[in-house]
Amino acid sequence: MAPKSQKRKISKTGKKKITLPVSEEAEPINMESMGHPEIYPLVLTTKTQEIFNCRIDEDITDEQPYKLIRKEDFFADFINRAAVSDFYPVKKIIQEYPGDELLLVYDKDFKYGLNFYLIGTEEGKENYLNPLEVPEEQEEYKEHIPEDLYVYKPPVSKPWVSLGSEREIDEETVKESTKQITYMISRKRSEFGAPIKFSDQNASSVKDAYIECTAYPDKNFTLKQLERDVGMQVIPQIKDISTQTRWTYPQNATTQYHPREFSEEEKKTLEQSKTLTDFLNSVSMSVEIALQQNEIMNVFIDDWKRLAEEEGTFGDKTDTHLKEYQSFTDLHSPTEKMITCVSWHPVIFGLIAVSVAVRLSFEERVHFSGKLLLQPSLILFWSFSDPIHPQLMLESPDDIFCFEFCPSDPNIIAGGCINGQIVMWDITAHADRIENIKAGGSRSKKVTLKPLFLLEPESNKEVMYIRHCAVSSIENGHRKVITDIHWLSDTFEINRLGSVFENRSGISCQLATCSADCTICFWDIRPQKALTPQPTEKKKEESIEIPFDVPSTFLHLDLSWKPFSKIRLSKGETTLDHCPTKISLSDDTLLYKEQDKAPAQGKAVKAGEARPYQNLEEGLANHLEPIDDFCTKFFVGTETGPLLQSCCAPKRYTSGHWSLTRPGVFYIGREDGYLDIWDLLEKTHEPAQSQNICITMITCVKPWTFSAKQQFIAVADYFGTLHILEIPWTLSHPSTNEVSSVHYYFEREVKHLEYVEQRKKIREQEKKDMELEMEKKKVKMYQKSKEQMETELKMEYESYLELERNILVNLGLIKVKETMSYVEMV
Repeated sequence: MAPKSQKRKISKTGKKKITLPVSEEAEPINMESMGHPEIYPLVLTTKTQEIFNCRIDEDITDEQPYKLIRKEDFFADFINRAAVSDFYPVKKIIQEYPGDELLLVYDKDFKYGLNFYLIGTEEGKENYLNPLEVPEEQEEYKEHIPEDLYVYKPPVSKPWVSLGSEREIDEETVKESTKQITYMISRKRSEFGAPIKFSDQNASSVKDAYIECTAYPDKNFTLKQLERDVGMQVIPQIKDISTQTRWTYPQNATTQYHPREFSEEEKKTLEQSKTLTDFLNSVSMSVEIALQQNEIMNVFIDDWKRLAEEEGTFGDKTDTHLKEYQSFTDLHSPTEKMITCVSWHPVIFGLIAVSVAVRLSFEERVHFSGKLLLQPSLILFWSFSDPIHPQLMLESPDDIFCFEFCPSDPNIIAGGCINGQIVMWDITAHADRIENIKAGGSRSKKVTLKPLFLLEPESNKEVMYIRHCAVSSIENGHRKVITDIHWLSDTFEINRLGSVFENRSGISCQLATCSADCTICFWDIRPQKALTPQPTEKKKEESIEIPFDVPSTFLHLDLSWKPFSKIRLSKGETTLDHCPTKISLSDDTLLYKEQDKAPAQGKAVKAGEARPYQNLEEGLANHLEPIDDFCTKFFVGTETGPLLQSCCAPKRYTSGHWSLTRPGVFYIGREDGYLDIWDLLEKTHEPAQSQNICITMITCVKPWTFSAKQQFIAVADYFGTLHILEIPWTLSHPSTNEVSSVHYYFEREVKHLEYVEQRKKIREQEKKDMELEMEKKKVKMYQKSKEQMETELKMEYESYLELERNILVNLGLIKVKETMSYVEMV
C-alpha cells in the first residue's frame, strides 16, 4: 500500500482550515448519515476555483450558489494534477455518473462541514434545481427533506392559556415597599453662567504633598461590582427629612444672662427648711470623702494609658517621611557657591542664616586667588516670608565655614574663615529690619508659621550689605580652616591656665574654636590690659578713622585679636595629631528648650536694649572668685576613634546632626543627595530609612524646634539651595525610656571598646610571649639535634660492625670465639 498523505484545504476567506487524509484507495465521503447519500462534501482551494470558474462572490453568488461542470473538465484536471486535484476523492463517483454535467454547490454556511459539495446523482441534481412543494399532509416527513426545499411560513398567534406560572413570577418580583423621595435643588436665574472662582490649596495638608488630576479614568484600577450579597431585615418604616439652607458670613454674637437669685423671704424659708437640713446632713459625709480623694489622687487619670508605654519611634511610613516645607535659593549671585554652615536665629522664629563659599578645590583656589579677593564672601539671612530675596548679607574677608549667634545678644555673630581667622559682626543697627518680618501679619511672641503663599514679602526693601567690625590676627590664629566655633556660657570664664572663675559681667565674652591644624583655641572679646602704659601721642598716631557703616563695638580686636589659650591634640606616641572637626560643650546654647524660649527671648531683647557689648573697655577683672567642683571636660569630634561604626554606605557621608529631642535619632547627609535617618533603638547596623532631598551633595544639616508639636530641619546642598523640611511626630517625640536606653547602649559600647583595647594589648603580649617561646624552642631544637646526630652516628657504626662480623663468620674466616674477641677488641 502507498503511504497516506495529507492535504491542507483552505476556504476562500481563510477562516476554515481542514486537513483530510488522501489515498488512492480512500472511499469518498457522503452525507448518508444525514439522509443525503447523493451529497459529497469537498474542499476547493483558490487554484481549483480558478480552473473550474467557480470563484466565490464572482462566479458563484448568493443568488446562484451552484455551478454545472462537465465530466471532461474533471478528467482533464485528473490528467494534469492527478492526486493533487481537489476532486480526486470523488473520482470514482464522477466516472460512474450517467450524465454529462455534475452539479457543484457552494456550502456558504458549512452545513455539511466543507465549503462545497458535489451531487452525485441525476435525481439529486433535479431536486436541487427544481424543488418540489411539500403538501400539508406530508409535514410530518419534513425532517427527511433537505432544508433548502423548505418554504418559510410566518407563525400564527394563538390565545394565551394560563397554567399558573404568573403567580410564581409575581412572588419573585422585587417590589418597592416605601414611598419614593423626591429632591429638588434650585438656585436663582442670575447665578447661571456666573464666573468660576478658583482658590489655592495647601499642598502640605494633602498626603505626600501630591495632588493628581488625571485626564481620564484608569481602567486598571477601576473595579466594577458585578454581584453583591445583601441580607434584608424587616424594620419599621422610617422617615428622613433634611433641608438645604444658604450659609451666610459668620459673625460673632454674645448673649448675657442675669443670675436668678432668691428673695429674702425665700432665703429665710430655705434656712428653716427641715428637708434641706436633712439633705445636707445625708450628703456631707460623701462630699468630704470625695474631696479627700481628690486631694490624694487624680480620679480623672486614665490608668490604662499610664500602664502602656508610648508607641515605637517608627510606625507607618507615611508618618516617618520628611515633608518639604520651603526652599531658599540666591538667584542674584554671579558665581556658583555652596552652603557651608546653617544656623537658626535663636529668638526670631522663621529667620535662618547660611554661609556660602565658592565651589573650588584647593588647587583651584590657589590658581584663582586674585579673582576671589574681588568677590565678597557672605552670610545670608533668609526669611520664611521671602524665599528669593535675602534680608541681610554679612560680608567677610574670606569664605566662612562656621558661625554662631551670641547667646547673650543675638545681634553679635562670630564666624570662622577658611584661612583660620575669626570674624565678628554687630547687626544691632539693623535689628529692626529683621524683627519686623511679617509672619502671618502679627508681631506677637507666639508666631505661627504659615505656608509660602500666605506670607506677605516686603519686596520694596533693598538687600543690606553689612561689613564686619573685627577680624583676628592671621599670624597668631589658626593655620588652617576653622571647622567649628562656639560661645562659652555667660555663667563662667576661664583663664590661660585653664582655671574656671565666675563671670561677673553676666554676658558671654569667650569663644572656643577648633581647626584642621589639630589645635583648639580659646578667645576673649574683652580688651587685654597693657603691661606698660603707652604715651598718649603714640595712641593718637595709631588711631584709625572708622568707616561710618562699621560699628565700633569690637574695634579694639581688629587685626590684633589672638587666642589667650591654645590646646594641641597630640597622640603622644607618634608625630601624628588628632584633627578636630566639631566641639560639643556641656552647656550648648543653641539647644533651646520649649519652656525656656520665652525667658531667653526677653533676656535677649533686654541685652539688645542695654547694649552690654559697648562697655568692654574695663578689661578683665583683677579679683575673680574660682568655681569649685566645676567639670572642665568637653567633647571633641575627630577623624578617628569611632564609638559606633557602620558598614560602608553607597556614597560618601558629608554632614550630620543629632536630633534635638530624641537621643537615639540622628541625621546623616550623603554625597548623592540622600538623607539617612538613623534610630539606634530600632537598628544599629543600617539607617532606619533613607530619603532623597536633592540631586547633589548635602553640605550641612541643622534641625530646629519651633514648638512642642512642630520641628523643622534645614538641609543645604552643594548648589547653594537651602531646603526646609518638616520633621514628623514619630521622629521628634521620644518614647518613655529612650534616654535611659540610649545611655545604656553607649555605656555598653564604651565597655566594648575598652574590652577591645584590652584584648588588643593582651593579644600583643601573647604574640610577644609566643615569639619568645618559639625562640626558646629553636635553641632547644638546635641542642637536641647535636646530641641526636652523635647518637645516630654511634648506632650506625655499631650496625656496621655487626654486619662485618656476620659476613666474616659466613665466609669462615673467623670463628665464634674469635668473633667475641673481635668484638671486645673493637
